[in-house]
Amino acid sequence: MKIRPYSDQDQQAVIELWRSCDLVKPWNDPLKDIARKLSIDPHRFLVGEQDDQIVASIMIGFDGHRGWINYLAVLPTHRRRGYGGRLMALAESMLEKDGCPKLNLQIRTCNRDVVDFYRSVGYLEDQVVSLGKRLITDE
Repeated sequence: MKIRPYSDQDQQAVIELWRSCDLVKPWNDPLKDIARKLSIDPHRFLVGEQDDQIVASIMIGFDGHRGWINYLAVLPTHRRRGYGGRLMALAESMLEKDGCPKLNLQIRTCNRDVVDFYRSVGYLEDQVVSLGKRLITDE
């Protein structure tokens, strides 16, 4: 898998990837999420490509205090090949170079299988409560 920055022509393939991974929800418009990422931090939006097909993606964030991972996705037919681990290792390396002391991520409670993946690459459950408040409704 070749990892490269997202480009505008990837949009439809990335959205299809996210749909195949059940990451698209009514309250998260993928077009708006892509536009938001590109307007703030485009160099931290990466895709994995194999044989001219988008097979993986990751959005990496850093707010100066914590790093964040969003939209880590690997096409179901391409899982268990180390692609997710490679994307996470690259994200960690990028963030560490920028002085990021800790990386956080959130997993929907309905997505329990993903917890095992993150544990396999060294992530532990923090003893915190995650709270959120939607400021802009995408529905």
